[in-house]
Amino acid sequence: MDIRHRLGRNVRTLRTALGLSQEELAGRAGLHRTYASDIERGTRNPSITVVEKLAMVLGVTPGSLLD
Repeated sequence: MDIRHRLGRNVRTLRTALGLSQEELAGRAGLHRTYASDIERGTRNPSITVVEKLAMVLGVTPGSLLD
């Protein structure tokens, strides 16, 4: 599986486990909802800064989003 798809799968899994909508996740991370959706679908190649923002909101390390 491509790293973008692994990232998207991990973000979606954690987001839903926390009961957050894509809009809530995006807002807390300072991103647009469609950008968060694209990340979850594996169609975006986010910067490491964006990965860090998502990790902070989801309560995990940035590296764990890439595993």
